[in-house]
Amino acid sequence: MRSESRFVLFAIFAMCLLPARADDLTRVLQRLDVAAQGFQSTSAEVEFDTLQTNPIPDKDVMTGTAYYERKGSRFQMAAHIAKHNGRPTAKTYIFAGGVFRLSDTGKEQDAKVYTQVSKYESYLMLGFGAKGSELAQKWTIKYLGEEVLDGVKTDKLELIAKDPQIRKNIPKVIVWLDAARAVSLKQIFDEGEGQSRICRFTNIRVNQPMPKNAFSFNK
Repeated sequence: MRSESRFVLFAIFAMCLLPARADDLTRVLQRLDVAAQGFQSTSAEVEFDTLQTNPIPDKDVMTGTAYYERKGSRFQMAAHIAKHNGRPTAKTYIFAGGVFRLSDTGKEQDAKVYTQVSKYESYLMLGFGAKGSELAQKWTIKYLGEEVLDGVKTDKLELIAKDPQIRKNIPKVIVWLDAARAVSLKQIFDEGEGQSRICRFTNIRVNQPMPKNAFSFNK
């Protein structure tokens, strides 16, 4: 149950000391502010890896397609999982209207519903349409430099949630941002106690038409 609660926080989910490269951080946040103004939606192939190093090393891998959409103050996302540890699955996770629903079968009637999660919406937007100013409100941010992922130059940031309840479950997040498009290519959620989650996004499509059922379960 604890692991499921952490997944909810993670899915609804990307300055103690300003680094010497404060100008770089300011530049990234300003670029996000500009890019977010034109952000409407993103779809991408996604891989979620859950890693455990203590007490027994273990790895859990899910792959599928993720969708993000932002229209004004309205935000929604969905993840349709196609494979779980190499085996076909229909797991579906949807956040819309401040409600988070997850179904292991992909069918709406089997979905578990979490209604008191709207306060986590800004964390779920992490790296997908969020403004730099919005990130700075919620996170203590440290700039870690540039890194090329999949041929794209990204800015690597370390984020520590200002909300102690979030920080209790997710002590630290590392994100690799393509600030020009307001999307992230990789996220690492450090959950403490030897457990972490790694998200990798590829074939990212920004402001492109999405399937009509992107934010719905299979009937």
